[in-house]
Amino acid sequence: MTVGVRVDRETFRNFSSAEVALFYALACVALAVFAYGVFLKLRKYRRGRFERRFDNLPARLARALAVVASSTGVAKRDALAGVLHGALLWGFVALFIGTTIVFIDDDLLRLVHPAWRFWHGAFYLWFKLLLNLFGFAFLAGVAAMWLRRKLFGLPQLDYARVDRPAGEYDRSAYVRGDALFLGLFLAIAATGFLVEGLRIAADRPAFEVWSVVGWRLADALQAAGLPHHSSSQLHFYVWWVHALLALAFVAYIPFSKASHMVTALATLVFADADAGRRLPRAVAGSEHLGVKKLADLSWKNLLELDACTKCGRCHMACPARASGAPLSPRDLILDLREYADASWARPALEQPRFLGRDAAPQPEAALAGGVIRSDTLWACTTCRACVAVCPVGIEHVPLIVGLRRSLIEDGEVDRRLGEAFESLARRGNSFGQSEKLRGRWTRGLPFAVKDARKEPVEFLWFVGDYASYNPRVQEVSRALARVFWRAGLDFGIAYDGERNAGNDVRRCGEEGLFELLAEHNVQMLAQCRFREMVTTDPHSFNTLKNEYPDFGATYAVSHYTQVLVRLAEQGKLRLKAPLGKRATYHDPCYLGRYNGVYDAPRRLIGWLGLDLVEMPRSRQNSFCCGAGGGRIWMDESNVRERPSENRIKEAVALGGVDYFVVACPKDVTMYEDAVKTSGNEGKIRVRDIAELVEEALAQDGPA
Repeated sequence: MTVGVRVDRETFRNFSSAEVALFYALACVALAVFAYGVFLKLRKYRRGRFERRFDNLPARLARALAVVASSTGVAKRDALAGVLHGALLWGFVALFIGTTIVFIDDDLLRLVHPAWRFWHGAFYLWFKLLLNLFGFAFLAGVAAMWLRRKLFGLPQLDYARVDRPAGEYDRSAYVRGDALFLGLFLAIAATGFLVEGLRIAADRPAFEVWSVVGWRLADALQAAGLPHHSSSQLHFYVWWVHALLALAFVAYIPFSKASHMVTALATLVFADADAGRRLPRAVAGSEHLGVKKLADLSWKNLLELDACTKCGRCHMACPARASGAPLSPRDLILDLREYADASWARPALEQPRFLGRDAAPQPEAALAGGVIRSDTLWACTTCRACVAVCPVGIEHVPLIVGLRRSLIEDGEVDRRLGEAFESLARRGNSFGQSEKLRGRWTRGLPFAVKDARKEPVEFLWFVGDYASYNPRVQEVSRALARVFWRAGLDFGIAYDGERNAGNDVRRCGEEGLFELLAEHNVQMLAQCRFREMVTTDPHSFNTLKNEYPDFGATYAVSHYTQVLVRLAEQGKLRLKAPLGKRATYHDPCYLGRYNGVYDAPRRLIGWLGLDLVEMPRSRQNSFCCGAGGGRIWMDESNVRERPSENRIKEAVALGGVDYFVVACPKDVTMYEDAVKTSGNEGKIRVRDIAELVEEALAQDGPA
């Protein structure tokens, strides 16, 4: 550092007082436009229904900041996107902090006391070095994202709809909005470095070598033959271009995709970790149960609509979309956003005309069956893949269920689904069978299964409909009962006292029927004496564990694979010999993605001596069988390829796999049928883990 040389730079180099005043006037205009845009959004959110999301705010904020800071949400299933977003994010944050520092030093402290100013000397040098590095990371991240979009044709960024022919909608505004967003970032970063390079080329202060990017850019400009006086003149004009771009961006934020910088953080702060797995009960005194009008959307719903970045991850993960059904979670969110903005707020800069039409909709139009088509809502399997993959915490499943509740109220129900509801209301099961036959599957067992209503048991087995009534799945139930007996497990069932747990009924939107089923089961459970519940059905497992506590039934609930792992570890199950086959395993949505049970089934598979070959889509990324959300009761004739068929093809493509292993009664029926309809009979065999455990056991009687 040269002695006697002040190490800093002048913010407004060679500017007149009028030009400085003009800049501050434009800055005030930009901030006013920004504030107005924020006001419009807040006004929209205030119109939403109240929802309690303010508990544990410090912990919520810390969790959200950790997700944002690490870009882990963006990195889900796309590590490169996470790296590039991290570079862009931290580059932007550093540049924002740098601008704030200059503002404090140049505009605040100067007015208070000149001696307090700190933007000079060693601080200035380190400031320049860090901002150059972070600024370059920002520029590189934005450029790489732009090239990735242009060169790779990523399917998730294709805005084509799945429910309408191409001529019936126009989403070019979204494409332009994306291009403008990245283009502004690129232009701001590039002109910022160019301003730096031109200033250094004009003045050549030796200490500016700390400006590692700007110094080299100045060298390049001089090497290209740019005269000294031209550098000084160009600096003035490029400075203004950079400043106008930056101010335009500030004004543009609330009206564009850039608003996700705030709304995404907010949705993550107010996210519900139980979204989908634990649905809210109907609000007492409400005019109707479902989401019928805009006013029925909560402020959190409206916030989520704005937070959507159109990244398309939910679109790609959705099994309904993959099967050719008219549902894309992304499009559902965007349609609701367009409608809300057209009804309650001024359209955003990138906003298409509402659903391709010129006229704004009437505010009182029905959401379910109107803005969102009925067949779109009924296509959802409630697999929760959209919720799991969303980087900004949008909760699609509770929203879809709320819209379905409105369809139920209006009587817009698939015929077969209506028949299932009628059977469930009369008989407590979806098969239309007498409740007296629920325990008939126990006949032929070499022992009597206890009635948990009449004598105490250690484990109450909540069997479920398919495991009780479906002839093929009854074989699995008997196999598991024999395994429990051989292990000496003290268990019983509730026989005709049990009703369908109601998980899928609730996710169809039939809240009244769900509550009837739940209240019956809760009363029945209160009459039983047991230590723990066990179930073979992941759907029942989810609602018994997560939703029945709202009805006063708080019990320890386990999936049967978790109980079998415990029995094996306690030495109560002993192998006859390793099975020695190759197997792949399907993670049921309601066991894995909903409740995080991934390891117990795999530990059993390994214990059985099976060579496990993981599916390309496994664990949290597992594909859905297509049965959830009541889809197992609905007509599937309109789909191109059932999700279960897609999944079997994926398993067969692994090559040389003997068993397609499942841990769900519905999976047994769905996948055995899919093996036949997909033309893969003889290539792979569907087996439940309970059947494999019984096959491998060494003893014939209780331990």
